[in-house]
Amino acid sequence: MLARLLPHPLLTLLITLVWVFLANQATAGAVVLGLILGLVIPAVTAAFWPGRPRIYAPLAILEYAAIVLWDILVSNVQVAYLILFRRGDSLDTRYVTVPLDLVTPEAIAALAGTITMTPGTVSADLSADGTALLVHCLETHDPEATVATIKHRYERRLKRIFE
Repeated sequence: MLARLLPHPLLTLLITLVWVFLANQATAGAVVLGLILGLVIPAVTAAFWPGRPRIYAPLAILEYAAIVLWDILVSNVQVAYLILFRRGDSLDTRYVTVPLDLVTPEAIAALAGTITMTPGTVSADLSADGTALLVHCLETHDPEATVATIKHRYERRLKRIFE
């Protein structure tokens, strides 16, 4: 019964807090209305939520986050250098296709999001069968090495976390 009333308790809390912040006042009325919204929205949308993903290596998430943050920092410097000191027509931009070993939608979404968050790369498309990701690279001289880097630094860790 409690699971039906609170299908996503953290979401209920988050919606309540966001409502209070949006109301810009922590009055009893704002908290009550936020709590009502926090209870109704997850209950009404529960049918559209997929099952929760299984996390097989929770501590590996910390390693993955550290690597992604480091790569974002390094990529920011590299992209800043390209923008400041290279002419646009001298950049070796191209699309590369990354074949995926990942099969779970959560892992594929995490990989695509990671690639997009890292400056200089953008996830452009996912194949219809979910076996390849199209990535635009601002600068790459060796597409195979770029694919190998993505698979080694990100995909294998996501596979350990989600599969």
